[in-house]
Amino acid sequence: MEKQEIILASKSPRRQELIKGLGLNYTVVTFEVDETFPAHLMAGEIAGFLAEKKANAYPHQLKPNEILVTADTIVWINNHVLNKPQNESEAYDMLSELCGTTHEVYTGVSIKNMFHQITFIEKSVVSVKAISDDEIRFYIQQYKPYDKAGAYGIQDWFGYVAVQSITGCFYNVMGLPVSSLYQQIKNLTKQHTLF
Repeated sequence: MEKQEIILASKSPRRQELIKGLGLNYTVVTFEVDETFPAHLMAGEIAGFLAEKKANAYPHQLKPNEILVTADTIVWINNHVLNKPQNESEAYDMLSELCGTTHEVYTGVSIKNMFHQITFIEKSVVSVKAISDDEIRFYIQQYKPYDKAGAYGIQDWFGYVAVQSITGCFYNVMGLPVSSLYQQIKNLTKQHTLF
């Protein structure tokens, strides 16, 4: 069978870093997608919908050996979604809401080749301790988490000092559940190994 080529359609440097760690052949392609979603969707449904929307917006024809991977990560708390903050004020509001509580992180992943498309949703539960207003402002000013759902990175200063526990996949909170992704790519290609 011809060697599979993974196309990661993502601007996220964290997703690019994580897929590189799988040791597969991959390239990165970026294109603009409108990330709006129907208001009735809840929690993981939003992440799954957006991952599929990105896959369906891919502007090129897939070749027989190509596998397109798209993903979207959201934070769900108090029955509403936190996406990426637009400014410092939004980031502060998000982090203030997250601190001292437990929230859910959902990543939807869509994997598509010429013949099939698989979409799956991974959930992780994150508990965050309370930190001071000054610490929240320090984090925002120093780390500028405007490209991150919920305004934080599990792998940076906020994760070090504020995250108490995670149930589920750590890498899912970073933006790509790599163990599940690897298995699903194998399922899609019906291969026992990808090497």
